[in-house]
Parts: sequence; C-alpha cells; structure tokens
Amino acid sequence: MKKIIAYHVILLLAIIAAACAILQGLLPVWLNTVQVPITCALAGGVGGITYCLRGVYLNACVRKQWDDAWQPWYYIRPIVSLICGAVSFLFLKAGLLVLDATEKTDSNLLGFYALAFIAGLNVDKFVAKLEDIAHATWGIEKSRVSKDGDKDKDK
Repeated sequence: MKKIIAYHVILLLAIIAAACAILQGLLPVWLNTVQVPITCALAGGVGGITYCLRGVYLNACVRKQWDDAWQPWYYIRPIVSLICGAVSFLFLKAGLLVLDATEKTDSNLLGFYALAFIAGLNVDKFVAKLEDIAHATWGIEKSRVSKDGDKDKDK
C-alpha cells in the first residue's frame, strides 16, 4: 500500500511540475498548439489521483478492507484518467459535448479543465457517456463491459 501511495504522490508532483512549466511558458514551441489538450490531460490525471488516494484511505482505514488484488487498478487508473482528460477535450472541441453557449474564452477553458477533472475522477461514467454519444451519433453499440454493467444495475 505504501508503494501505491508513493506512486500517486510522485505522479501528482509530476503533474503539478508540468502544469507549472506550462503556466510559466516553458512548454516547447512545437507543443504550444496542444497546450489546452495537455492541460486537460493533466486535470484528468489530478481527478484520477484524487479518486485513487480516496480509495486507499477508504479501503485501508475506514472500511479496513484493503485487498492487494486491486493493486494493478491503483497503478493503471491514473493513466486512464490522463487519457480520459485528453479525450474530454476532443469531445468538447468537436461539439459532441457542450458546456456553455457563450463564447467567453477564459470561462470556456475553465469548463474544459473542470470536465477533464470530472472525466478523470469518474472514468466509468465518462466512458459510458462517450458510448452513449457514439451510439446516438454513429450507431456504434456499447462495449460488452458497459452492457454487462447495465445488467448489473438492473439487479
């Protein structure tokens, strides 16, 4: 469990360092065009790390149900959250998810970052929402995992 906590703290510090570098304008010139998607990925990563750290203290301290079988999940989840944060930017930019009807740039970016954080915090619901959008827009069926999850909800 200590390795998992250290992993999350180191990853969080790396994300904070990357965000500080971006804010100080230290991003390489060739990455300037993807600054917002990178920042969205970082926000998603912070959401995922928050969720994982909360899971550690709930399962280890509050519920006293720590199970080492979940270790891979704790290592992989923040990476998936980074990806979902970046993907949330794509769906917002494509207009498949809509935040606000106004054209305020600063508030719009805050909305991008907020959604990216939520996407990283709750990967399962975010992926389910993307599958709903894909089904409604292009007729793509939900994955087996989502379909199985829907069956479990009926129980």
